Amino acid sequence: MSNGKADVVDVDAGTSASSLKTAQSAKKAKSLGKSLFNWAAGLAILFVLWWFGGYLIEINPDTTNFSDFGPIPTFKAFPELFAIGKIQAAVMTSGYRLGAGLLIAIVVGIPIGILLGRSTVFRELSNSPFQLIRMISPLSWEPIAVIVFATWNGAIVFLIAVAAVWPVVFATAAGLAKVDPAWFKVARNLGAKPWHMVTEIILPAIMFDILTGVRLALGVGWIVLVPAEFLGVTSGLGYSIADARETLSYDHLTAMVLTIGIMGYILDSSCAMLIKKYSWHHGR
Repeated sequence: MSNGKADVVDVDAGTSASSLKTAQSAKKAKSLGKSLFNWAAGLAILFVLWWFGGYLIEINPDTTNFSDFGPIPTFKAFPELFAIGKIQAAVMTSGYRLGAGLLIAIVVGIPIGILLGRSTVFRELSNSPFQLIRMISPLSWEPIAVIVFATWNGAIVFLIAVAAVWPVVFATAAGLAKVDPAWFKVARNLGAKPWHMVTEIILPAIMFDILTGVRLALGVGWIVLVPAEFLGVTSGLGYSIADARETLSYDHLTAMVLTIGIMGYILDSSCAMLIKKYSWHHGR
């Protein structure tokens, strides 16, 4: 008799677990569907506003020459730009500059951020000069960068690095400030070396903050990249926009602007996915 009751309990438990799993899957699917709908609806609203603005430009005799700014001419320009390889070349060139500048910002920013978070003396000494330099517009360094660096590529990479380093520095320092000091005391008592402190305690504990800083740095660097390419270079997304403006190819201009937006969106979304996947905050 008792075995029969146990079997019934097991069946009920299995049924409940299966029902709960089904309910969770349905809830997850519903949430995903809602997110996709909102994503598509937001883009549709943006497209309608863009089309309406282009329509107003087209029907106005004073601005009808600029009707190629509308969405239809812009989308028609994409096959042509792809066929001649202009978009691919511009994305590759700008991507290299952004990647190089961002890599320098990360390599320089993380150690400085760790020093800010661990050393009170360094933090107090560096606070004023860091805040002063941080408030200077990155593009203000362009005349100096052009003189110092032999190529425009080097100057642009420098400008991106100068702009992107500060989010990494301060995000790293802020993350380290939240780490429990007892962790370091325990590690020292166990004989941990400074390098072990960094690799086994600091970096895993503040990875979420570092990745968040990198995401912010990516956005800042992407914004600086395009205007930096307006002058002096003959390649890249910024140059492509300036070239289209000079040749009055407004459909090409808006196509390149849209390309910048799409690439920036992809890069930012990729960073957000990395933060979600590799951060120890995931699942909390």
